[in-house]
Amino acid sequence: MEFPLPLIKGKLLKRYKRFLADVELESGELVIAHCPNTGSMTGCAEPGWEVWLSPSTNPKRKLAFTWEVVLTEQHHWIGINTHRANGLVQEAIENGVISELRGFESLKAEVKYGTENSRIDFLLSDPNKQDCYVEVKSVTLLDNNVGYFPDAKTTRGLKHLRELQQVIRQGKRAVLLFCVQHTGIENVKVAEHIDPAYAKELKIAIKNGVEVICYGSAISSKKIYINQALKFNS
Repeated sequence: MEFPLPLIKGKLLKRYKRFLADVELESGELVIAHCPNTGSMTGCAEPGWEVWLSPSTNPKRKLAFTWEVVLTEQHHWIGINTHRANGLVQEAIENGVISELRGFESLKAEVKYGTENSRIDFLLSDPNKQDCYVEVKSVTLLDNNVGYFPDAKTTRGLKHLRELQQVIRQGKRAVLLFCVQHTGIENVKVAEHIDPAYAKELKIAIKNGVEVICYGSAISSKKIYINQALKFNS
């Protein structure tokens, strides 16, 4: 996935109110950028780090820039925009990069399903296969080369785990896909120390047949793309 317009480099001054970031551009101009990440962003938003912003082409938009990428002092690239995770996964599925999800005839996004008013990220269908429901989660929390999910307590994530188990009971396939947008992460674990309820439910979901797969990304200031399978440590 290439960024549609060249990104603009700057230095992060601070991230605040969840959705805002103060950035000093290379020109010296100070701007407020939209931060499209509602998580805690632990280890992803340190003042002084290099960041890259995408410019908006909408003159009516309140904030002219969106924070896309950061480069840490350890030289790890992180994709900040969690909204791009689904696009990365769709591109990878369509290009056959994700081996576990190859060979389906059709892909539909944001399909309503379940009993808790949910939408699955992707529904994969084929006349010769079980329907496959794919829920995508973005991972950026790093600790000692391990990526953790979630980075904050998530009632929404719990709901998705319940819905995926219902899919299994209906005789269909359910996949939880961790999309890792952090080049320092080598494998993924559930963050039991952050959300023990989610960790408990995930163990139950796996026991009941929900598949968990993880894929890492190559990231730069020009493009992001899924490039490798990573191990999930339950």
